[in-house]
Amino acid sequence: MKKLMLLTSGIALTAGTMAYANDDLVARMNDPKQWAIQTGDYANQRYSELNQITAENVGDLQVAWTFSTGVLRGHEGSPLVVDDVMYVHTPFPNIVYALDLQNEGKILWRYEPKQNPDVIPVMCCDTVNRGVAYGEGKIFLHQADTKVVALDAKTGEVVWEAQNGDPTKGETNTATVLPIKDKVIVGISGGEFGVRGSVTAYNMADGSVAWRAYSMGPDEDILMDPQATTHLGQPVGENSGTNTWEGDQWMIGGGTTWGWYSADLEENLMYYGSGNPSTWNPAQRPGDNRWSMTIFARDIDTGMAKWVYQMTPHDEWDYDGINEMILTEQTIDDTERKLLTHFDRNGLGYTLDRVSGELLVAEKFDPAVNWTTGVDMDPASENYGRPAVVAQYSTEQNGEDVNSTGICPAALGSKDQQPAAYSPQTELFYVPTNHVCMDYEPFRVSYTAGQPYVGATLSMYPAPDSHGGMGNFIAWDGKTGEIKWSLPEQFSVWSGALATAGGVVFYGTLEGYLKAVDATSGEELYKFKTPSGIIGNVMTYESGGKQYVGILSGVGGWAGIGLAAGLTNPNDGLGAVGGYAALSDYTALGGQLTVFSLPN
Repeated sequence: MKKLMLLTSGIALTAGTMAYANDDLVARMNDPKQWAIQTGDYANQRYSELNQITAENVGDLQVAWTFSTGVLRGHEGSPLVVDDVMYVHTPFPNIVYALDLQNEGKILWRYEPKQNPDVIPVMCCDTVNRGVAYGEGKIFLHQADTKVVALDAKTGEVVWEAQNGDPTKGETNTATVLPIKDKVIVGISGGEFGVRGSVTAYNMADGSVAWRAYSMGPDEDILMDPQATTHLGQPVGENSGTNTWEGDQWMIGGGTTWGWYSADLEENLMYYGSGNPSTWNPAQRPGDNRWSMTIFARDIDTGMAKWVYQMTPHDEWDYDGINEMILTEQTIDDTERKLLTHFDRNGLGYTLDRVSGELLVAEKFDPAVNWTTGVDMDPASENYGRPAVVAQYSTEQNGEDVNSTGICPAALGSKDQQPAAYSPQTELFYVPTNHVCMDYEPFRVSYTAGQPYVGATLSMYPAPDSHGGMGNFIAWDGKTGEIKWSLPEQFSVWSGALATAGGVVFYGTLEGYLKAVDATSGEELYKFKTPSGIIGNVMTYESGGKQYVGILSGVGGWAGIGLAAGLTNPNDGLGAVGGYAALSDYTALGGQLTVFSLPN
């Protein structure tokens, strides 16, 4: 492993890029008083320069105001704040509210789409939505039924609509979108229904399609040049998206794209990950199943892939690779490089050169991870970049209808989509994690469009020989690929983190606590229990000269699907219901925004 030395100052990927457009959004992302994009900035750092709230005074936080969303399912994502207007979203039916922060949060407008409720049972793991986006005076909503809607930010009137997928085939949406330059980047959910993943760029002005890139298939479908697109420094070669699949299985191959997107405007590249291959029974899909479980770097204008890296070839555990890509600039061997850091569901934290795709670091960020002994980091090895699978925990080697026990992490990963944060002050990543293991029994399943295409029965439970809890909140040192400190939690930390210039890091817990910890030491400085479990992402903004911190509470998501959907069978929720059964002893359904500030 190469050691990394981080620069003493943080990067500003959006600074100095006003010539690139979308100028409007770039300017707002550079203004710390606003929270204009779900990820904080194009780098996905989730770091705010606001510093009124500090490690010294955060213990004085009080609830400033609250807002009920009126929906009782899992609330992921966060509000946006643009020009003293807050935009709040909900799970299905995906209501959007515009609140006037200069007038006691008065509702300026609301938009409630009319969706067919038949989409609800097709959604994998609750009816969540990770938030709206802003660009060029529009609010962009990607609905559960895959309709993309552009709303006038001032009036809420529909400017244009585009249908991105077909729910009758299992195509749904849970993710936000990425407005960048003159385009809106949109993904798709439905890997558990045999959907073939894709990313689509819509023209921001009118909703017309600029390009679409599939995760697997012929070169022209996945927008790859066999000689120019590289994997670990080597050309991918012809038919890379079909020749590691048997027959035409790639057509129902999964690799959906329901995670987070980041971008480097200087390089004109966007980054994201693809999800699990379909089915969950690995014996039914021999081969590496490219390009599922893959990090993609694509040209923003054309969609052409510059480089790819497949993290978990021939996935046997449902370790979706969709988690966020955090962009930083660091010095390696006295050379400044542009880097990408990714905490994958498979339990490995990766660092790559985001320009070339060179793999620099791959280390476990939870000591419980046991399905692999690690990644081969020798460029001369035929297994370079591949994880070495431990036979005992290989669901394929153990065979169909055999229950493989004690696999760590569970299918929901050492971290799911809940985004980490990065502070240029401490040069640390702050990572919400799941300390959970599983039993996994694959079985043969047939494909029918619009029907579940899973092929495995799971059960989940806390990792053994630990604190007995199901989660940790950790600080990760990018220089060494090591855990700096770790805070145990009773349940998985399913909330997105926020780091601030005040030396404070915020996150939420499944019981409903908003917590503030010291960015350097991890010392707990403040906690407040909101009305329901937190799976939303902490955000911050300034209004009237005062800094506020906001969080959506409303238990649900994969971890809370038992509560959200009223499920009691331990194997339901793809194994999560039994694992998180005790959660009902600590929280109940809700749907509320809670906003905090220091006393006057």
